[in-house]
Amino acid sequence: MFNNFLLKEVLEHSFNIPVQVTYANGKTERYGDGEPQVKITFHRDFSMRELIHNASLTLGEAYMDKEIEIEGSIQDLITSAYESADSFLNNNKLKHFLPKQSHTERKSKSDVQSHYDIGNDFYRLWLDKTLTYSCAYFKRPQDTLEEAQRNKVHHIINKLDPKPGKTLLDIGCGWGTLMLTACKEYDLNVVGITLSKEQYDLVTQRIKDEGLEDRAKVILEDYRELKHEPFDYITSVGMFEHVGKENLGEYFQKISDYLKPNGVALIHGITRQQGGAVNAWIDKYIFPGGYIPGLAENIEHIVDAGMQVADIETLRRHYQKTLELWDQNFRRALPEIRKIEDERFIRMWDLYLQACAASFESGNIDVIQYLISKGPSGSNLPTTREYMYQA
Repeated sequence: MFNNFLLKEVLEHSFNIPVQVTYANGKTERYGDGEPQVKITFHRDFSMRELIHNASLTLGEAYMDKEIEIEGSIQDLITSAYESADSFLNNNKLKHFLPKQSHTERKSKSDVQSHYDIGNDFYRLWLDKTLTYSCAYFKRPQDTLEEAQRNKVHHIINKLDPKPGKTLLDIGCGWGTLMLTACKEYDLNVVGITLSKEQYDLVTQRIKDEGLEDRAKVILEDYRELKHEPFDYITSVGMFEHVGKENLGEYFQKISDYLKPNGVALIHGITRQQGGAVNAWIDKYIFPGGYIPGLAENIEHIVDAGMQVADIETLRRHYQKTLELWDQNFRRALPEIRKIEDERFIRMWDLYLQACAASFESGNIDVIQYLISKGPSGSNLPTTREYMYQA
């Protein structure tokens, strides 16, 4: 009875939409006015220690283990929790203790491989044909996911104002779509770097299949160990979220080191405008070692590394839509996914996609593109932003 009372205290003010909750003793409560938009059923009690220590981790694991069932949109439920000032996601008395993290080169390699080396076949089931696993860019509401991902690649490259024959480094190159587009369509000599063996193998094969061996190269290595002449341009998409708070300064310093004087870089990554944060459930199950840096934090590191900001663009709503489309694809692919993954993994991944969409929808996190230059801001760029869209 006591634990039901505690859970009620946690949930009673956690949502700004009408929610129905059925507790482990069978008692049902309704919070908010109107017909419930989401129904939650608890199949066990939760101790004070579990909830105080880390409510988001405890409840996330309980959902994975079917100790909690949710009828309705998980995204809507979590969005409402972020938007409610008194929810367990915002109440200082219930916020989780941040986990300690390590970001040695060995640990970084393990972290990356634990996520990206699940297998290319898994990602093919719900990503688009480009295998792009980052925020898309919807120029038009009717853009398909594939069109929006190609839009994003061109939007990034166009911001660099690239000149044929110049060199580009893509740090955290994924499955190679950006670097190979830069090579084929912008006549750049490109190098990609990744810690994922699955990604490295696929990009290597793509380079061979497309006959680009003389102008494109992929390296399986920690970005901190790269030995190469400086580049004219650098791109890095969805990378700095993985390096850890303690290594952010080094990350931006390496970008500066790898750029030629007045070189230009486009860094695209998840950022919190409110300041940096870690989520214990995401850290444990999805992105080990993940840390979302704050906007001011990134700017400080950029300046400290001897670079300047030429342009900043926020794409929060684009990532919300991207995640919603990924989750739709994931659900459509469930018959195939069940052939390779168990139900706990499926519930975990669905929760991850919907929770992240909710986090972007509520403004808890953002995704920002930083256009930066080594030296005075934008010395080698046009004086207005029109070039980004006219290209």
